[in-house]
Amino acid sequence: MKLQQLKYIWEVAHHDLNVSATAQSLFTSQPGISKQIRLLEGELGVEIFSRSGKHLTHITPAGEAIIEMAGEILRQTESIRRIAQDHSDNVSGSMSLATTHGQARYVLPDSISRFSVEHPDVSLEMRQGSPQQIAEMAAKGSVDFAIATEALQQYASLVTLPFFRWSHCVVVPSGHPLAEADSPTLEQIARYPLITYTEGFTGRFRIDEGFQARGLTPNYVVTAADADVIKTYVRRGLGVGIISTMAYEQHSDADLIKIGSPNYFASLLSCIAFRRGTFLRGFMFAFIEQLAPHLTADIVNHAMAIADPEERNEFCARLEVPRI
Repeated sequence: MKLQQLKYIWEVAHHDLNVSATAQSLFTSQPGISKQIRLLEGELGVEIFSRSGKHLTHITPAGEAIIEMAGEILRQTESIRRIAQDHSDNVSGSMSLATTHGQARYVLPDSISRFSVEHPDVSLEMRQGSPQQIAEMAAKGSVDFAIATEALQQYASLVTLPFFRWSHCVVVPSGHPLAEADSPTLEQIARYPLITYTEGFTGRFRIDEGFQARGLTPNYVVTAADADVIKTYVRRGLGVGIISTMAYEQHSDADLIKIGSPNYFASLLSCIAFRRGTFLRGFMFAFIEQLAPHLTADIVNHAMAIADPEERNEFCARLEVPRI
C-alpha cells in the first residue's frame, strides 16, 4: 500500500468518480491512476469502486470506509510535513481559506492585506462557496480554514471559533418614501417589495424570523447570494433592500440610505473553523489573530485541546466577541 494509491482513491472519490478529471487535476495519466487503484484493490482483496465496463459507477461499502480512512491518513501526512516545515522554516508556506462572497468582499480585505504585508512569503488560496460547501471543505480537510455564519456548527470534527457578531440593515434609494419616514416600523417596510439574500446565505433565516415574530408575510421579489447584486436591484427601484450591515459602505453606497432600527432582526455570529487535529503552523496562528485579535494562540490551543464538541462550544460561548 502506497500513499500515492490512497491519494488517487481519495481524489477520484472527490471528482465524481471521473478518473480523467482526476488525472488532469493531478497532472498525471488516466491509465496510471486506474492501474494503481487496481493494484490497491488487489492487495486489499476488495473492490473500492464498482464498475460498468471501464467506467466507475459507485463506491462500494468497503470503499466508503477505506476512502474515509485514506483521507485521515493523508491529512495526518500533511500535518507531519507541516511540523517539519515549521521547525525548519516558520515564516514561509501556504494556506487555504474557504468563505462566502460577503466575507471575502466586505470583512476580510483589510486583515488579509495586513497579514500579507507582515508575512510576504506566505501564499493564500481563497475559495468561495455556499456556507454548506465551505463547511464541507473544512470538514474534509480540503482547506485549512473556513469562515461563515451558517453550517460550520453542524460538524463536530471542526474547531469552530467565534469571529464577530453582526446584523442586517434596511436600505432604500434616495427619494424613496421610506427615506422620508421618521423611524419606519417593520410593518411599514413589509408593505413594499423586498430584495434580500437567498435562503441559506448571510443569515437569511434571521430576516424570516424577524417578520414572522410580528406576524408579517414579506414579499421577496428578488433574492441573491451576495449584497452587490441586492444593492444593484435596489438602485434600479425594484424594491427595498435588506443586507448585512458589513455590506453597507458609506463611501460607495452614498446613493443608498440606511433606514430604520438596527434591532429589526436578531444578530448573528460569524465563525472561523478548522479541522480538529490539524497542525497549525506559526503563521496560521498569526493569521487567525490578525483576523480576530480576541482569538490569541493560547485561546486557540485551549479550544483545540477540548475533545468534547459540546464542552468546546461552551468554552467558545464564554469568549467576548466584537460586533461590527
